[in-house]
Amino acid sequence: MLAVTILGNNSALPAFDRHPTAQIITLDEFLFLVDCGEGTQMQMAKYKIRRSRIQHIFISHLHGDHYFGLIGLLTSMGLLGRELDLHLFAPGMLKDIIELQLKVADTVLPYKLHFHALEGNSLLVQNDKFKVTSFPVSHRIPCWGFRFEQVKAPRRVNPEKAIKHDIPAIFFDRLKWGENYTNKSGAIILNEWVTDAAPPPKSYAYSADTCFDESIIEKVSGSDLLYHEATYLKDLEERAQKRFHCTTHQAAIIASKAGVKRLIIGHFSSKYEKLEQFEAEAREIFPDSSLALEGVSYRI
Repeated sequence: MLAVTILGNNSALPAFDRHPTAQIITLDEFLFLVDCGEGTQMQMAKYKIRRSRIQHIFISHLHGDHYFGLIGLLTSMGLLGRELDLHLFAPGMLKDIIELQLKVADTVLPYKLHFHALEGNSLLVQNDKFKVTSFPVSHRIPCWGFRFEQVKAPRRVNPEKAIKHDIPAIFFDRLKWGENYTNKSGAIILNEWVTDAAPPPKSYAYSADTCFDESIIEKVSGSDLLYHEATYLKDLEERAQKRFHCTTHQAAIIASKAGVKRLIIGHFSSKYEKLEQFEAEAREIFPDSSLALEGVSYRI
């Protein structure tokens, strides 16, 4: 299962009960935090996100609306007795910022914080269930997008067939990942006898803050779900370009050319109170477009 929960969908200034950027990606039993704007902890509490399950945090760039909530989250994890290692992927200068904040507060985290500096196009994490890659985007300062992909989707267990072969339910999770079962008499029950093939692996691409740049198309191509910023409506294309951001139409053009299945747009300018027109404009170019709404989980 792959899903994206929006914790913050606004741009630099919190406004109209919208918060700066933060998202939770759920991939099977794993949780990832992408960006951590001001108020992220409060949003996590509001939407019942278990921070103890987060093992990887990804910060796209060092504008405050994408990381000002991070030091609070890191120290809160320590105050709550976290012992599990935490991996942070971010622009290199953030390491010095965090170390200074901890130093002046005379704070020592009770868990190991592994810092990984983002560089170019990179494979950040990979195991037998998922991989995460990064790619540069075009913003005013160095900025990265991220792509989350299932390496192998689990097979679907057929309970009736499994029970017929006396396979206990406790073994079903291992069946999902392709294991055969050996019964008490030593006979091997082949996995394909009791499971069905999985659907193709799912993927989610997060494009981060960027001006209109078609070079990212190959990085997000074919994604099941793409998040692309749309800070402004289509009539403010010139302003968007000057501020290294995008409009609704530009986000939709990227989605269309990349052949993604679904688009969600966010990072809305605080000059707008109502958002309905954002969705309408994006759908003029790419019909399967939606607003990235806070508290909503987009299941892929």
